[in-house]
Amino acid sequence: MPGADSGGDWRPVADLDTLRRRADLYADIRAFFAARGLLEVDTPALSAAANTDPHIESLVSRSMPGGPRRYLHSSPEFPMKRLLAAGSGDIWQLCKVFRGAEIGRRHNPEFTLLEWYRLGYDHHRLMDEVAELLAELDDSVAAPPTRLGYAEAVADLAGLDAVTADAAQIRQCIADHRVALPEGLGEDRDAWLDLLMASVVAPRFPGDRYTFLHDYPVSQAALARIVPGQPPVAARFEVFRGPLELANGFWELCDAREQRSRFAAECAARAAAGQRALPADERLLAALESGLPDCAGVALGVDRLLMLLAGRDDIREVLAFPHERA
Repeated sequence: MPGADSGGDWRPVADLDTLRRRADLYADIRAFFAARGLLEVDTPALSAAANTDPHIESLVSRSMPGGPRRYLHSSPEFPMKRLLAAGSGDIWQLCKVFRGAEIGRRHNPEFTLLEWYRLGYDHHRLMDEVAELLAELDDSVAAPPTRLGYAEAVADLAGLDAVTADAAQIRQCIADHRVALPEGLGEDRDAWLDLLMASVVAPRFPGDRYTFLHDYPVSQAALARIVPGQPPVAARFEVFRGPLELANGFWELCDAREQRSRFAAECAARAAAGQRALPADERLLAALESGLPDCAGVALGVDRLLMLLAGRDDIREVLAFPHERA
């Protein structure tokens, strides 16, 4: 009859102890940034623009019935950079973000992200602060974090030269490690590198400490600046505990012309893959043109961190109501 319990799916998935642990985690995060004088900010979840990255699917909404199309943000990065350009100083935010087609033991379409920006920092100095935050939040780890360059990690743990290997060589390396090869990646070198990292390299990271992987290939710069060298590298880092990816950070690109070029390249890649066209964020580009201060920023997945702290193996176990019960 109406209102009857049809299988109990009205109930939360996370238990009360885990919900309390989440509340304590939020309080500890706020205390960390308050002690360092960062300003907590709040930016819109809806935007006229979308994330043009071909590997991220923005969810679509509408601001009002019959109104213009709006997109649920996949990160607060763009409006936070507008605040930085307007003179906000160091800022941080804890918010819900949304990404389509991401459901599984490590993914929920709606999840909680911690993002912050530091003026005058490069990616190495920001890694220091991320390590300080994790040390305060996670007392189960005694060993200091490991830091590895991307090329060093791929060479040591997969036996491959990530700088010179082409798509066929990367694919063969993955097969040599007895990983099933998916269909549809074609000659997309970066897609094969991502699979190599997820299936071969990251599973060999130690589980008793955090691993900071830095200086990514230029082709995977995303919103990071390029550091000249032989070869040049992207000033980007990611943080892992064992194979679980927790955070992604950049020494931020401040050049509006280069950012526009990257947006155009991403839109072209989406078109080539048959994905829907998405509008680039013109307000972000205008903010960059006005002058984004030299800064570094990082986004950390709070639900995944809570999984580690609570000893859970499935993201649904730390959410009150995951996607299927929302």
